[in-house]
Amino acid sequence: MENQQTTKQKITPFLWFDNQAEEAVNYYISVFKNSKILSLNRYGDTGPGAKGSVMGISFELDGQTFMALNGGPHFKFTPAISFYVNCYSQAEVDELWEKLSEGGRKDRCGWLTDKFGLSWQIIPVELEKLLHGPDAAKAARAMQAMLQMDKIDIQKLKQAYAGEAPATTS
Repeated sequence: MENQQTTKQKITPFLWFDNQAEEAVNYYISVFKNSKILSLNRYGDTGPGAKGSVMGISFELDGQTFMALNGGPHFKFTPAISFYVNCYSQAEVDELWEKLSEGGRKDRCGWLTDKFGLSWQIIPVELEKLLHGPDAAKAARAMQAMLQMDKIDIQKLKQAYAGEAPATTS
């Protein structure tokens, strides 16, 4: 018989919401493929939330387990903690950037804050390759280009890395 501890994720991000955990979880599972609610628990007679209201939700986003709690207004999210999302194409960057920033705030260098106050980094895997390439001058150009971006543009990064002027639109 397999040990259950080997099949369970060791570290699970735990998200504290005031009272929008269910709304947030439903939103996140609509944004990320291969996502689902695993369990949902409600407050009972002893509270502290209203009897029958959602207390906690365990859910998966693309195979990663998370937990959400309706814990009240005591704590807020800050950009000191963010979720770094590896994207494998510009289309994936574009889609996640637009969906997650809707009702929130778009920031620099691939960072955004969603409508629930949670910070995300929407980063193409290509960025790390360019920033840590063997040629320091090329990597520095890619870094300079990235620092000028809000949403990360893979083509512009590659052009900067290669020393090419970005294409202009007329």
